[in-house]
Amino acid sequence: MKYVIMFTSTPELDAAVPEERAKAVYGRIWEWFQTNSEQIADGGAELLPVTTATTVKHGADGPVVVDGPFSEAKEVVGGFSVIDVPDLDAAIELVKTWPSLELPGVAIEIRPMVTDYSQFE
Repeated sequence: MKYVIMFTSTPELDAAVPEERAKAVYGRIWEWFQTNSEQIADGGAELLPVTTATTVKHGADGPVVVDGPFSEAKEVVGGFSVIDVPDLDAAIELVKTWPSLELPGVAIEIRPMVTDYSQFE
């Protein structure tokens, strides 16, 4: 089954991580992708900081463009990947090995992908 895993963190907490520790964790993240390449289905990317975001949202007179993220959450999505594993339990076990989970404010959201579009046929 395919799942999207979204890597989230809290920018203020990220900024508090000493540079050497951040570099070490980032190196382990690179290794994580190499080790788990068989389960990475396709796509995915690391995103630039949330300060580079532009959001288009609903407005009374039509779409409105806003600098920055629309979400009021403290956490931001820093990247995503698509994984292909047997079930949610396998997805959870894989995600639990994500190196930066040792840092405060880091979380990974797991969501099943819609793969059946037959209702549109």
